[in-house]
Amino acid sequence: MTSETLVFNLDAQSLERIEQKFQEKERFAAARQSELFDIFQQELTQEETWALKYVYAYMPVNDMADYNGDLFLSHVRHALDTRIRVPWGDRIPDHLFLHFVLPYRINTENIEDFRGLIYDELAERTAKLSMADAILETNYWCHEKATYIGSDLRTISPLTMIRNARGRCGEESTLAVAALRSIGIPARQVYTPRWAHCDSNHAWVEAWADGQWYYIGACEPEARLNQGWFSPPARRAMLINTRIYADYPGPEDITLSEKGFTEINLLENYAPTRSIDVKVKNEQGEPVTGASVRFELYNTAELYPIAEIRTDAQGEVTFKTGCGDLLIRAVSGGKSSEILCKAQENKIIEMVLDSSEQPSGSVDFDMVPPPEGEGEVAAALPEEKMQEHNRRLEQGAQTRGGYEDTFLREEEAISLAKGVGLPPVRVWNVLHKARGNSREIAAFLEECSNVYGEWPLRLLELMNEKDLIDTFRQTLDDHLIGALSQQGSWAEDTFVRYILCPRISYEMLVPYRGVFQNAYSPDEATAFRKNPSTLARMLEQQYEYYEDLPNLKGKGNPIGTFSLMKGDYQSLDILFVAVCRSLGIPARLHPSAQKPQYLSDRGWEDVVFGLTSPRTQVSTSWGKLQLCRDPKASQDTPAASYFENFSFARLEDGVYKTLIHPYGSTDVYSKPYEVEPGAYRLTTGIRLKDGTVNVRFIYFTVNAGDTTEVVLTYREIEVDIPVLGKLAPGSILTHLNGSEVELEELLGSEGAIAAWIEPEREPTKHLIRELCELAEPLDKLGIPIVLVTGIMEWNASFDPVGYPKLPVRTVFVRDSSYASLSGFITKSAAYEAGYPHLFVLDTQYQIRYSASGYKIGTGKEALQVAAAITQSLKGTE
Repeated sequence: MTSETLVFNLDAQSLERIEQKFQEKERFAAARQSELFDIFQQELTQEETWALKYVYAYMPVNDMADYNGDLFLSHVRHALDTRIRVPWGDRIPDHLFLHFVLPYRINTENIEDFRGLIYDELAERTAKLSMADAILETNYWCHEKATYIGSDLRTISPLTMIRNARGRCGEESTLAVAALRSIGIPARQVYTPRWAHCDSNHAWVEAWADGQWYYIGACEPEARLNQGWFSPPARRAMLINTRIYADYPGPEDITLSEKGFTEINLLENYAPTRSIDVKVKNEQGEPVTGASVRFELYNTAELYPIAEIRTDAQGEVTFKTGCGDLLIRAVSGGKSSEILCKAQENKIIEMVLDSSEQPSGSVDFDMVPPPEGEGEVAAALPEEKMQEHNRRLEQGAQTRGGYEDTFLREEEAISLAKGVGLPPVRVWNVLHKARGNSREIAAFLEECSNVYGEWPLRLLELMNEKDLIDTFRQTLDDHLIGALSQQGSWAEDTFVRYILCPRISYEMLVPYRGVFQNAYSPDEATAFRKNPSTLARMLEQQYEYYEDLPNLKGKGNPIGTFSLMKGDYQSLDILFVAVCRSLGIPARLHPSAQKPQYLSDRGWEDVVFGLTSPRTQVSTSWGKLQLCRDPKASQDTPAASYFENFSFARLEDGVYKTLIHPYGSTDVYSKPYEVEPGAYRLTTGIRLKDGTVNVRFIYFTVNAGDTTEVVLTYREIEVDIPVLGKLAPGSILTHLNGSEVELEELLGSEGAIAAWIEPEREPTKHLIRELCELAEPLDKLGIPIVLVTGIMEWNASFDPVGYPKLPVRTVFVRDSSYASLSGFITKSAAYEAGYPHLFVLDTQYQIRYSASGYKIGTGKEALQVAAAITQSLKGTE
């Protein structure tokens, strides 16, 4: 197909490729022809037609299953209309508009019609600004709407983020990208998939203005572009990338490009880089085409693949990364090879696929992150500009706080509870988590509790916090009434956890029970209850396997998957569990292996969907893993904590897949883990202050029906507690009640932990969360914890009442200009790293530990040093 008038500056060949992909999607989604494609029967302009075809051409499978065409048309029309209305619209090249303005999807969020709503709020605020200033202004708006809080892996939508007024960095940046695109500014979410120097990851935003990309910290505005607390950590990153739901030609380095999905590597914009060249061969010395080469680094006690690249026809891949260590694993046809690539090694790496089994025993090695580096010195901003910036921060926090004041209050929750005869404490526990959705949840409780008693409350208690902020009455009614109609003869705990509970994995909650209860005849439903494997076989026979995009696997909702009957393995697993629960059959994804199971008289039975093999249901006999304490462990050996300093993974098709257990689980020795038979690798790690990790792999095998005992060991370390300096005396601080106090008086003579913080910023929030989690051991130490905050900037909405779980000897004081900090740090590197600045002092006011800026784990490091100091003092008494 050709077009006489080229649209979006695309040549005829590009338009033909879009048309071809569009027609492929139309054939693919024939089961939802009306819902998706009837919109093309409307009167559309040529631009609207091609923009809509472009959107469909690169649409993920889950989106074709879960949403209807009118939503996508609305996104297209708003994007095209905005381009005409905004002053910079005609300055944006077509290729940037198509890739970074038009797309409706940013991350893995639920798709909503947000553009018009956000445009109406921002258009007037930004109309007379330059593009660069409009980016800054948009981020001030985002700061008014939301702030940071850690949360689970499901990504909430921009409108839900606004309703909730807080979210993790991936959600903050999703909101900021949505806001920028809503006013026609090209924007993209940028990720470091995992940090190398500490645990966790981070996401921020890049936005384009007049020929150049700039970065900002989403919902954390600065007074200028290309500035953020994450700038120093980003210089130690091993990969910084962005995802584009399209074929994207660059000009940036392309890490992955397949199935209309592109990942581009932006690392060299932030950090020093090097390229790793890998050649993969078989045992005969021949190149292996299409082998998966995984570049892995240690993070949250597992070896996480920050990139996975397929070898070309010569068996080669090239990966641009940072100046740190990586574990490289190549896999093809069940055979694998693994090598530790040190940062200083620049030679071509040759890997021979010669093993289908894992090693035995244990292996120790170190993983060293990129070193700290200094950034370019930025010119100081004028004082009046900084004052205006600080005023905007305070104003934004107050605006957000005013919105949060509209949430349902505790006294209202108590009154509601008494009115419907429910326990007030439990009702308030649910309603305060619902935040901006609290009145919707309250209305559901009020309407349904008189009819169904405590069941509506029990349903809500089964849901995650995020479910409470984006689930509405239609969905809640469906799950409550649909589940109670299938209560049957199961034990109450079984019914509650595996039938009533609507949450299966990280999919969006939708009202699926009525759909599935009406989808089958009474005879079919009875047959499924008698033998759920019959249901599994029926679903499998109707289902067409189609690998979805890497970050969207298992994200489709059950109704969408059922209507399209196409998707990835995880979506089918979720669909099976949803149908079972709808029909009164207890079902789940196994807690650690995440594979579908149903409950029978014989216990939990596995469902194996063999979509490329004979379609039969198979039951597996599981084994058990018993972790044992290390009898040789020293007092410096860390307490075992899952996903913090250990994890275990099963070898599947040449790749180690980490089992899912709750983060921070410490009760690891009392009872065995139920696991599938197979080869396993236990990973333990101790991270040193410079970010280096002392890693240990322990290999073992679990047999069906047997219990395998494994001693959980860590490498020996010594706690380093050098004298780094001494406190300069004389600082005067202010208690929150206004009275003055000397810093030395607060610190006392027992040793102390002191930190200068910015409570509104993410790095400080991580530190405070860690101190709360460490409250018990810190209380046992009994030393004071002094947290110093300023008056302006990132402290406007701070209230210590919001942190009730801090150690009992925690005291907050104010220092309006942070002048007292000069007695602790003198190096510019610490100032550039930013807040929080954390210190451990001994009884002589000597500094024995310091950390500045963002680094997960500083709380635990400070505790370790403080405990060692206390222990040494006891030893000298």
